[in-house]
Amino acid sequence: MSDRTAWGWPRDLPDPVTEATVLLTAEGALAGWSQGARTLLGYPAEEVLGRSADELLFPGDHGPGPFFASTSTERPSVVVLRHRDGSRVRVGLATQPWTGADGRPGRLVQMTRAEVWKRQEIGRALLNSLDVDATVAIGVYDSALRCMMQNAALRRLGGLTDEERLGRTIGETFPDLDAAQVEAVQRQVLETKEALLDKEVRGRVPADPRHEHVWADSIFPLRDRDDQAFAVCHAVIDITEQYCSRERLAIVCQASAEIGSTLDLEKTTEELVAVAVPRLADFACVDLLDSVLRGGEPPSAPITGKKAGALRRAAHKSVEPGCPEAVTEPGELDVRASRPASPFCRALTTGRAFRQSTSDPHQELEWLADDPARAAGTYTWGIHSWMVVPLMARGALLGVAVFLRKRRPDPFEQDDLLLAEEIVSRAAVCIDNARRYTRERSITLALQRSLLPRRLPNRSTLDLCSRYLPASSRAGVGGDWFDAIPLSGSRTALVVGDVVGHGMRAAVTMGRLRTAVRTLADLDLAPDELLTRLDAQIGRLAHDEPPEDAGGEVDTLCGPAVPDPGSPHAALDAWALGATCVYAVYDPISRRCVLSRAGHPPPAIIRPGEDVMFIESAGGPPLGVGGLSFESVEVELPADSLLALYTDGLVESRDHDITAGLDRLRRALLDYDGPLDTLCTEVIRTMLPDHPADDVALLVARTHPLGADRCASWDFPSDPRSVAPARHLVRERIAQWRLDHLTDTTTMLVGELLTNAILHGGSRIQVRLVKEDDSLICEVTDSSDIAPRPCHPGPTDEGGRGLFLVAQLAERWGTRSTGDGKTVWAEQSLAPTPEPRSPTGAQPSPGS
Repeated sequence: MSDRTAWGWPRDLPDPVTEATVLLTAEGALAGWSQGARTLLGYPAEEVLGRSADELLFPGDHGPGPFFASTSTERPSVVVLRHRDGSRVRVGLATQPWTGADGRPGRLVQMTRAEVWKRQEIGRALLNSLDVDATVAIGVYDSALRCMMQNAALRRLGGLTDEERLGRTIGETFPDLDAAQVEAVQRQVLETKEALLDKEVRGRVPADPRHEHVWADSIFPLRDRDDQAFAVCHAVIDITEQYCSRERLAIVCQASAEIGSTLDLEKTTEELVAVAVPRLADFACVDLLDSVLRGGEPPSAPITGKKAGALRRAAHKSVEPGCPEAVTEPGELDVRASRPASPFCRALTTGRAFRQSTSDPHQELEWLADDPARAAGTYTWGIHSWMVVPLMARGALLGVAVFLRKRRPDPFEQDDLLLAEEIVSRAAVCIDNARRYTRERSITLALQRSLLPRRLPNRSTLDLCSRYLPASSRAGVGGDWFDAIPLSGSRTALVVGDVVGHGMRAAVTMGRLRTAVRTLADLDLAPDELLTRLDAQIGRLAHDEPPEDAGGEVDTLCGPAVPDPGSPHAALDAWALGATCVYAVYDPISRRCVLSRAGHPPPAIIRPGEDVMFIESAGGPPLGVGGLSFESVEVELPADSLLALYTDGLVESRDHDITAGLDRLRRALLDYDGPLDTLCTEVIRTMLPDHPADDVALLVARTHPLGADRCASWDFPSDPRSVAPARHLVRERIAQWRLDHLTDTTTMLVGELLTNAILHGGSRIQVRLVKEDDSLICEVTDSSDIAPRPCHPGPTDEGGRGLFLVAQLAERWGTRSTGDGKTVWAEQSLAPTPEPRSPTGAQPSPGS
């Protein structure tokens, strides 16, 4: 349909008064009667011709009158006529002059039913209203996709007159629209004859070329009497404001869902810029105060320019790959951004967000002259609009967020600034949480590192290796711990424990337990006795612990109430209740290991050439339960045996129970036989996922017993005459070991210790020398269980100076219980001393 006569909006439609036609003479007699008149009024032509129309057609109550003769209307009037059956018919009637074939004047009367005429009047009013008064833009395009008509709303929306638009396609009139897509939809509607409703179209039109608009375009077909689509009609509504509001709401929802997914400061800032680009800005960056990134407390807003501090780039993102418009890389300081004249400092000092644009003549951009890098980038990349929003949380100032536009020609509006403030305020809380968590975690990690052993002791009798993995929880620290404690007689105590829970309180409790175990280990207690005393101590202190809600404050990051550090009950809290522990003592001389457990998983032992054995015996209740005893078990560990102590996080998880975990550990220990460091790495890799749900501590030891050439022992009767031969034997063994520089000191120590055993011990006495890598140990064992105590003799006392002399000559000395007696030992360094210590006034004891 390309006839130009069809172009333009239909304004004057013909009146539908052709249903019935009547001819009248000048006197009002009926001279012609159409078939439509017969259908409308029921009279046949032969019955009415020649009769008066007024008398025949008007009802009696109206009375006959010269209506037809006197009425001359081009537009129909509604009148009531009489039907042949006596009923009344409302018709729209119009008359006009007419001249017959004989030249005599008459009238032509056209009639139609009143309801048909009324519908035509409504249709005409509707068309006129759609053209002039409608707010919906309407346009009609023919089968060649050329515009046939547009209403006033479409003229206002597009900014084109009928002369500029009619007869042209959308692509020819709106080059800034995606015309190909719109025309494809038009063809689809013509072919399928199915309407497409509310299709969104974005672009710019001559009426407002500076701003991008969004329209809801409904396209439906126009059909002819044969039901063929010959044109399409567009009904267009400008939904730019609704679209922008919806987009802003979507950005806010996205920010709520995606910002703050972790408590990582860098990750949180990256999430903020990822939400903003490209939906809000073409480039966004987050600059945090350097003091904030270094873990310091942020300043309170507002702040003065001199105290603003340097800004450090935390994250940025651009629509351009690689962020070429950025003047600072993440992690670098931006000194110029903190100058008083910069908008960044303005946001910091005022605590208020603002926007600027290069197209606004009222904006002052002098600060760019003081920042050459940003000035060059502004003109190089065509940056025309930006927003600067301060990052504030809980009244503290963290930094600024900056948003730029360059590819999108629309400058930032006030609604964009409100949106930026909304998402930045949400992000600021998450960033502050991440900052606080990072600070708390750093403190906790530092505390935990100070509580765990920095290095394991270097023992020739044991190869030691450990691993500690905190759970993948928010705190990142836990209560699992391990330790290796050198004991007298070349023995070593191995400890692994597990405190319930995670976080700072668990780490502090772990440190307290480790300190308690080390204190008890210095007493050279048997494993079962050490656990018994530790259990009793925990029970007493936990019983005295105040309620959770007494004297403490709630820490939103670390969980439960934290006890007041100044409280007298802060030494050890109820978190120690339920802690587990395994304590093992390895003696490289006897090649035996004595161990005891308090609710802890069984240690694993691998003897050369044998399968893995789990020590299920020597089990006891968790610490703090009280009322139950602990027991010890003794196992032999030949040379190159492997002993593995671990916490339950290594063998238990939600996916399997401890039985399956022990079976996996057995296979992992058997699959590799190499350096302990590699073995620990393989065990952790095999047993644990990337992010374990529980803390894990692993301590592995490989045994190297002391050979007979490094240990010598002699039995002596409890007789003062035993001192001299003992000193002689000791002197000979020291000479064999080529430790001549220790001869005098060692013989004196042996003489003093043996003399005390003879005077105060039982009938059985044993002297033993042990040569370690860096020390020489003298031991005297007797059958008395009374531990010697140093005394302070007076100037005239003849005795009581033996232990005082031992303490002066030895680097360390002590006593330990043997079950049926005691052993007093003294240790010396193998390194020669420049000036051997000779205590003034020390007198030899009897028998020396």
